[in-house]
Amino acid sequence: MAEHYFVVRVECYAGYRGEEEPRRFTWGKRELEVVEILDRWLDPNHRYFKTRADDEGIYILRHDVNAGVWEISVYLNGRYRSPHPSGGTPDSEE
Repeated sequence: MAEHYFVVRVECYAGYRGEEEPRRFTWGKRELEVVEILDRWLDPNHRYFKTRADDEGIYILRHDVNAGVWEISVYLNGRYRSPHPSGGTPDSEE
């Protein structure tokens, strides 16, 4: 099964340790506030953040450290449901 990632714009906050954490992100035309970081982990080229957004959705945001690109790798539940079977982008409401 092919993996699909959707590029998003992410605003971050660097805490006292200097590590950036996502605070809000834009996916298509939707602006979402991160209300909670549920988990985080690393691999050699990416940082991952499992987040809950203000639409009650759970998102896994992936940061490509070398390219400086943020992507959504998983989206679950919430009030918004993507009209696209693959998860798509939320450019239009259902």
